[in-house]
Amino acid sequence: MFDIGFSELMLIGVVALVVIGPERLPRVARTLGVLFGRMQRYVTQVKADIGREMEMGDLGKVKSEFEDAARSFKSEIESNAAAAERDFREAQAALDSGLTQAAQGVAASTAPGASAATAAEGHAAATQGEPEMPPSPQLELGIEEPAQPPARPAA
Repeated sequence: MFDIGFSELMLIGVVALVVIGPERLPRVARTLGVLFGRMQRYVTQVKADIGREMEMGDLGKVKSEFEDAARSFKSEIESNAAAAERDFREAQAALDSGLTQAAQGVAASTAPGASAATAAEGHAAATQGEPEMPPSPQLELGIEEPAQPPARPAA
Protein backbone atom coordinates (compact mmCIF):
# COMPACT_ATOMS: atom_id res chain seq x y z
CA MET A 1 0.00 0.00 0.00
CA PHE A 2 2.49 2.66 1.17
CA ASP A 3 6.14 2.42 0.24
CA ILE A 4 7.66 2.70 3.73
CA GLY A 5 10.87 0.88 4.56
CA PHE A 6 12.21 -0.37 7.91
CA SER A 7 14.52 2.62 8.41
CA GLU A 8 11.61 5.02 7.95
CA LEU A 9 9.54 3.10 10.53
CA MET A 10 12.43 3.32 13.04
CA LEU A 11 12.66 7.09 12.49
CA ILE A 12 8.89 7.46 13.11
CA GLY A 13 9.19 5.33 16.29
CA VAL A 14 12.05 7.45 17.69
CA VAL A 15 10.19 10.70 16.98
CA ALA A 16 7.01 9.28 18.61
CA LEU A 17 9.04 8.22 21.70
CA VAL A 18 10.49 11.71 22.06
CA VAL A 19 7.21 13.58 21.39
CA ILE A 20 4.76 11.33 23.28
CA GLY A 21 7.03 10.01 25.99
CA PRO A 22 7.75 6.51 27.24
CA GLU A 23 4.73 6.36 29.61
CA ARG A 24 2.01 7.03 27.04
CA LEU A 25 3.67 5.41 24.00
CA PRO A 26 2.29 1.84 24.61
CA ARG A 27 -1.27 3.13 25.03
CA VAL A 28 -1.00 5.30 21.86
CA ALA A 29 0.47 2.36 19.92
CA ARG A 30 -2.40 0.10 21.10
CA THR A 31 -4.97 2.71 20.07
CA LEU A 32 -3.31 3.15 16.67
CA GLY A 33 -3.31 -0.65 16.20
CA VAL A 34 -7.03 -0.89 16.99
CA LEU A 35 -7.82 1.98 14.59
CA PHE A 36 -5.64 0.40 11.88
CA GLY A 37 -7.45 -2.97 12.35
CA ARG A 38 -10.84 -1.28 12.07
CA MET A 39 -9.71 0.47 8.89
CA GLN A 40 -8.53 -2.86 7.40
CA ARG A 41 -11.84 -4.56 8.27
CA TYR A 42 -13.76 -1.66 6.72
CA VAL A 43 -11.70 -1.83 3.50
CA THR A 44 -12.17 -5.63 3.36
CA GLN A 45 -15.93 -5.24 3.88
CA VAL A 46 -16.15 -2.60 1.11
CA LYS A 47 -14.20 -4.87 -1.25
CA ALA A 48 -16.53 -7.79 -0.45
CA ASP A 49 -19.61 -5.61 -1.02
CA ILE A 50 -18.27 -4.42 -4.36
CA GLY A 51 -17.47 -8.01 -5.35
CA ARG A 52 -20.98 -9.15 -4.39
CA GLU A 53 -22.56 -6.32 -6.38
CA MET A 54 -20.47 -7.26 -9.42
CA GLU A 55 -21.53 -10.91 -9.05
CA MET A 56 -25.17 -9.88 -8.68
CA GLY A 57 -24.87 -7.82 -11.86
CA ASP A 58 -23.35 -10.80 -13.67
CA LEU A 59 -26.01 -13.13 -12.27
CA GLY A 60 -28.73 -10.71 -13.36
CA LYS A 61 -27.28 -10.68 -16.86
CA VAL A 62 -27.07 -14.49 -16.95
CA LYS A 63 -30.62 -14.72 -15.60
CA SER A 64 -31.97 -12.42 -18.31
CA GLU A 65 -30.08 -14.36 -21.01
CA PHE A 66 -31.48 -17.64 -19.66
CA GLU A 67 -35.02 -16.27 -19.57
CA ASP A 68 -34.67 -15.01 -23.16
CA ALA A 69 -33.44 -18.43 -24.28
CA ALA A 70 -36.33 -20.13 -22.45
CA ARG A 71 -38.86 -17.78 -24.09
CA SER A 72 -37.46 -18.39 -27.57
CA PHE A 73 -37.42 -22.17 -26.95
CA LYS A 74 -41.03 -22.05 -25.74
CA SER A 75 -42.20 -20.05 -28.77
CA GLU A 76 -40.35 -22.45 -31.10
CA ILE A 77 -41.97 -25.47 -29.44
CA GLU A 78 -45.42 -23.84 -29.62
CA SER A 79 -45.01 -23.01 -33.32
CA ASN A 80 -43.83 -26.57 -34.07
CA ALA A 81 -46.76 -28.00 -32.10
CA ALA A 82 -49.20 -25.76 -33.98
CA ALA A 83 -47.73 -26.83 -37.33
CA ALA A 84 -47.93 -30.52 -36.36
CA GLU A 85 -51.53 -30.09 -35.18
CA ARG A 86 -52.41 -28.36 -38.45
CA ASP A 87 -50.82 -31.23 -40.43
CA PHE A 88 -52.73 -33.80 -38.38
CA ARG A 89 -56.01 -31.98 -38.93
CA GLU A 90 -55.38 -31.81 -42.70
CA ALA A 91 -54.57 -35.54 -42.80
CA GLN A 92 -57.68 -36.32 -40.75
CA ALA A 93 -59.85 -34.22 -43.10
CA ALA A 94 -58.35 -36.01 -46.12
CA LEU A 95 -59.01 -39.41 -44.54
CA ASP A 96 -62.54 -38.45 -43.61
CA SER A 97 -63.32 -37.25 -47.13
CA GLY A 98 -61.75 -40.40 -48.64
CA LEU A 99 -63.76 -42.64 -46.32
CA THR A 100 -66.94 -40.73 -47.12
CA GLN A 101 -66.36 -41.12 -50.85
CA ALA A 102 -65.58 -44.83 -50.45
CA ALA A 103 -68.70 -45.37 -48.36
CA GLN A 104 -70.82 -43.57 -50.94
CA GLY A 105 -69.27 -45.71 -53.70
CA VAL A 106 -69.95 -48.96 -51.80
CA ALA A 107 -73.50 -47.84 -50.99
CA ALA A 108 -74.14 -47.03 -54.62
CA SER A 109 -72.82 -50.41 -55.74
CA THR A 110 -74.94 -52.40 -53.28
CA ALA A 111 -78.15 -50.54 -54.06
CA PRO A 112 -80.88 -52.73 -55.64
CA GLY A 113 -80.95 -52.47 -59.39
CA ALA A 114 -77.30 -51.37 -59.64
CA SER A 115 -75.51 -52.60 -62.71
CA ALA A 116 -72.28 -54.60 -62.70
CA ALA A 117 -70.38 -51.56 -64.02
CA THR A 118 -71.58 -49.47 -61.07
CA ALA A 119 -70.48 -52.21 -58.62
CA ALA A 120 -67.02 -52.29 -60.20
CA GLU A 121 -66.75 -48.51 -59.89
CA GLY A 122 -67.81 -48.70 -56.21
CA HIS A 123 -65.22 -51.39 -55.54
CA ALA A 124 -62.55 -49.29 -57.29
CA ALA A 125 -63.50 -46.25 -55.18
CA ALA A 126 -63.40 -48.29 -51.97
CA THR A 127 -59.95 -49.68 -52.71
CA GLN A 128 -58.54 -46.46 -54.14
CA GLY A 129 -54.89 -46.12 -53.21
CA GLU A 130 -54.60 -49.70 -51.90
CA PRO A 131 -52.36 -52.09 -53.85
CA GLU A 132 -54.25 -54.88 -55.56
CA MET A 133 -53.38 -58.30 -54.11
CA PRO A 134 -53.65 -61.24 -56.51
CA PRO A 135 -55.94 -63.98 -55.25
CA SER A 136 -54.19 -67.04 -53.91
CA PRO A 137 -54.13 -70.04 -56.27
CA GLN A 138 -55.52 -72.28 -53.55
CA LEU A 139 -58.62 -70.14 -53.21
CA GLU A 140 -59.18 -70.11 -56.96
CA LEU A 141 -59.09 -73.92 -57.04
CA GLY A 142 -61.29 -74.19 -53.96
CA ILE A 143 -58.59 -75.89 -51.86
CA GLU A 144 -58.77 -75.17 -48.19
CA GLU A 145 -55.60 -74.68 -46.23
CA PRO A 146 -54.64 -77.68 -44.10
CA ALA A 147 -55.54 -77.47 -40.45
CA GLN A 148 -52.75 -77.35 -37.92
CA PRO A 149 -52.12 -80.66 -36.17
CA PRO A 150 -53.00 -80.59 -32.49
CA ALA A 151 -50.16 -79.77 -30.17
CA ARG A 152 -48.66 -82.69 -28.26
CA PRO A 153 -48.87 -82.59 -24.51
CA ALA A 154 -45.57 -82.07 -22.75
CA ALA A 155 -44.12 -85.24 -21.20
